[in-house]
Amino acid sequence: MRFFHLFAPLVVLPFGVCALAQPQSFSGDVREQKGAVPAQKSEPLTSEARADIFMARKMYREAAETYLQAKPYTHITLNKVGIAYHQLGDLDTAKKYYERSIKADPKYPEAINNLGTIFYAKKSYRRAVSTYKRALKLSPDSASMYSNLGTAHFARRAYKEASLCYEKALTLDPEVFEHRGTQGVLLQERSVTERAKFHYYLAKTYAKAGREDLALLYIRKSLEEGFKERQKFMEDSEFAQLRKNPEFTELMKLEPRVL
Repeated sequence: MRFFHLFAPLVVLPFGVCALAQPQSFSGDVREQKGAVPAQKSEPLTSEARADIFMARKMYREAAETYLQAKPYTHITLNKVGIAYHQLGDLDTAKKYYERSIKADPKYPEAINNLGTIFYAKKSYRRAVSTYKRALKLSPDSASMYSNLGTAHFARRAYKEASLCYEKALTLDPEVFEHRGTQGVLLQERSVTERAKFHYYLAKTYAKAGREDLALLYIRKSLEEGFKERQKFMEDSEFAQLRKNPEFTELMKLEPRVL
């Protein structure tokens, strides 16, 4: 949620979602001591809070069912139901809930972005591009949305446009390509068909940003995955500074085992 997978196919990123405390259990006798302050009664968890915990535990079906108990539904809740079904691989049901979320709030960019990931998963890359652009009009500073737009361009082999989106995403969030989140309301697409070429472009993006450690990491990944245009590392201007690095020199001498 599929093609070859990079990291995880989808990363769920938090947008203002607080971490939830896990319910505490205990056994034994609790007795009030003289002069002690009475223990405060904890508020019972709401259906949405319980569903968030199920999502954190990757119990997606239970999460979806519990979110649907949280009436009246808000655009945020409907979006979360969509994510739960998305993680279950039920793209059609996920799409229905994203669309319901957007209907409830047409200016909710997270649900629009997530709808774009449905089009991407169904290989409707042109619709994915237009949907991500629609989300970005409402949330122009979202690094994850720029990353998604870049990946949709990449799938269409519009590599120049993809590179520009990746550069913008990295400017907005230096760790955008390294996220490993599992909770939240925004999906970041991580599945690509040409992993070797994708990692070449990612190395190029990091090299241009001066992130030599990550540039070297993705150069190695691209070579291990069978990237055949090794000369680009010696010719592209983005790698000019990196070519002074001894580790880069050693990397160019190696013949990595293709995975």
